[in-house]
Amino acid sequence: MTIFGGRGWLFAGAAFISLAAPQAQAQSAAQTADQAFETIYSSEYDWRQKQFGPSEDGPKDQALVLPDVSAKAQAARLARWEQVEKQLATIKVDQLSPAQKINFAVYKGQIDALVAEQRYHEYEKPLNADTSFWGDLAGWAREPLRDEAGARRYIAMLRDIPRYYGEQIANMRSGLKRGFTPAQITLQGRDIGVEQVVQAKVVEENPFYAPFKTLPAIIPANVQAQLRSDAQAAIAQAVVPAHKTLLIFLRQEYLPGARKDLAAYTLPDGKAYYQSKIREFVTLDKSPEQIHQIGLTEMARIRSQMAEVMQQVDFKGDLPAFLTFLRTDPQFYPKTPQDLLNRAAWIAKTFDGKASQYFGRMPRMRFAIKPMPDDIAPFYTGGRGGPGIYLVNTYNLPSRPYYSQIALTLHESAPGHAMQMPLAAENKDLPAFRRDSYLSAYGEGWALYCEALGEDMGMYETPYDRFGMLSYQAWRASRLVVDTGIHAMGWSRKQAQDYLHDNTALSDHEIETEVDRYIAWPGQALSYYMGELAFVDARKKAEKALGPKFNIRAFHDAVLALGAVPLPLIDQRVDQLIAEDGKGPYPDEE
Repeated sequence: MTIFGGRGWLFAGAAFISLAAPQAQAQSAAQTADQAFETIYSSEYDWRQKQFGPSEDGPKDQALVLPDVSAKAQAARLARWEQVEKQLATIKVDQLSPAQKINFAVYKGQIDALVAEQRYHEYEKPLNADTSFWGDLAGWAREPLRDEAGARRYIAMLRDIPRYYGEQIANMRSGLKRGFTPAQITLQGRDIGVEQVVQAKVVEENPFYAPFKTLPAIIPANVQAQLRSDAQAAIAQAVVPAHKTLLIFLRQEYLPGARKDLAAYTLPDGKAYYQSKIREFVTLDKSPEQIHQIGLTEMARIRSQMAEVMQQVDFKGDLPAFLTFLRTDPQFYPKTPQDLLNRAAWIAKTFDGKASQYFGRMPRMRFAIKPMPDDIAPFYTGGRGGPGIYLVNTYNLPSRPYYSQIALTLHESAPGHAMQMPLAAENKDLPAFRRDSYLSAYGEGWALYCEALGEDMGMYETPYDRFGMLSYQAWRASRLVVDTGIHAMGWSRKQAQDYLHDNTALSDHEIETEVDRYIAWPGQALSYYMGELAFVDARKKAEKALGPKFNIRAFHDAVLALGAVPLPLIDQRVDQLIAEDGKGPYPDEE
């Protein structure tokens, strides 16, 4: 027995060694691959953060440093990211740990998009129909200053504006020479923000002076006086002259010389450029023709649901007549800007009362509801949301119907952008390049999914509210048709406007601003509905596989814990949820 027992131990030990050795080797390989990959992304992301200045969701301590956007700096960025691509090619992805495989997919997508943008010289077109480098900068003038150090950084940034604008103008001239500009029609009136800075009669009325009107009490009175004096000098000596130069350039060179064509296909290397935008904004390899057909199919499905609502309210006419009724009946429209803001606040608070039934984890960051700034409101849609803010557009009230407000609020505030983005930023399990980043297909897809989720949550109080949601769904589905139609199929601006007019309840004002946005920003409009389809399909898959074990809170927590990822990773995460019997990432909160 002793000898037999001894041999048994020897054979068992040999078996243990033979099994453990490959496992140890695999673990060692994973550690090696993980470490190599982490070295690459840590080094590059630290460098990347130092490259760029103001960003709505960027680190606040870097927010007042204007980046070098010169052609030389752009070439250096391309070289660095091409080097990173070569480094990533050396990583044995199959040897990465599960968590790092996800990180790799996200990070490589980021680098591929950055390389493509540099190769196509995207920096030579630093504006579109509703966004511009000067508008982004003006946005920071609406942020309060917290202390003396922050105020001095802000003043230093004001002093640096002439250099920064000069580099942007040089880039835009290069784009102008090769026909790489937004379409001229989409830029009409977009210089209003520049004009406001130039035309301010006194420095105290200049938008860039706004933070100095209410400095925090922790700054002594004599220091406040000096800071205000320094800011006034910087605005008079640097900010206003830089904006004068920019305004002359825009009105005498850029706007008259901008290209007349609409399609991305007519840009330099246009077909490849538009395909790169599809890859960036959709994170899938789809052709314009495939996406166009998806849009047509989804529009037909949504139209049938619209017909159901028309029957519910006993409307006797056809869809065009119903849309005219919705666009013109005063009962659907606010009388004052405050009415619209009050409605948005009520909807947001109503969701708060339902949130715990659908989400296990909520972000610590709350959000404010504010009116859209006057200089951008004419060109923006009904609202914009993000970390800490939900902007409601109170411009042109006859174009802001109440029946759209529930869908809009769920999209832009919670559980949409003002919830998803803070959740990602607060998730310490993710590396910084994932916490700080935003992928349009994921972020906009999630927010659009939240609009439809409002039906599950009982948010839509009347059939008209539900039609508003369906109109918003049709609006985003129609983008698949319109964006590809404009950029790949030769559609005219009017053809695109007519399609939205005939298939959604959007006002004519919103239709005009929306179509101009699609023209000037190729591919971005595709991200919304393609992203929503990924979330909808993933939920259906989980519901079917898990049956009674499906937990809506666990599903939402699982996909939100990803941060922002390429769409295929949503499906992979749901496969994991199913394999784990429906247990979410925070089982203690289920």
